Amino acid sequence: MIAAVNGDVLAIGDDRIDVNVGPIALSVHVPTPVALSARVGQPVSLSTTMVVREDAITLYGFADAVSRDDFLTLTSVSGIGPRLALAILSALPPSNLRAAISTGNLSALTAVSGVGKKSAERLIVELRDRLGPAPAGVAGGTSARSAEPWQEQVRTALLGLGWNPRDAQTAIDTVATMAFDDGRHAGEQPLQTVLRAALRSLDRS
Repeated sequence: MIAAVNGDVLAIGDDRIDVNVGPIALSVHVPTPVALSARVGQPVSLSTTMVVREDAITLYGFADAVSRDDFLTLTSVSGIGPRLALAILSALPPSNLRAAISTGNLSALTAVSGVGKKSAERLIVELRDRLGPAPAGVAGGTSARSAEPWQEQVRTALLGLGWNPRDAQTAIDTVATMAFDDGRHAGEQPLQTVLRAALRSLDRS
């Protein structure tokens, strides 16, 4: 079992980081915010877990051990595989995940691509006593200012990357009025597309 990976970033994908570790490079699947925060040539430290199946051996990495443990807890729920667990953690950092589970917030969970109502209900029932209560000051994993689910997902990702709440809201407001190449608005785009647009708007500010 590989519990951690430390090295320089060789390449970055939407949900993957290739990390140089001595004479070899490991390909590690990561939540979208972790991939967006990585930089080629810069060091990275990931808490990891390996999923072994008959047809593949896959390494999953996270910003900290809490997120890694949440991943393992999520995959213990029937119907929640590694890829879906990774999608959940891409949209909901630990505090928001606990808030959604502890308060039974179906809308926060079903906002994640691939999580339907039945899967969300199963997560709430099975994990309410295992993940623990939501941290103080976090109510249900949503914000009163969020008109659409994608806005909260982008907000939590930006906060996790170190941006302050004011900058995060500014980026959300900018992306909400943005015209994407395919003509669809932000709520119809993949999370990584909206996050990239938000980060570009912040870099220009």
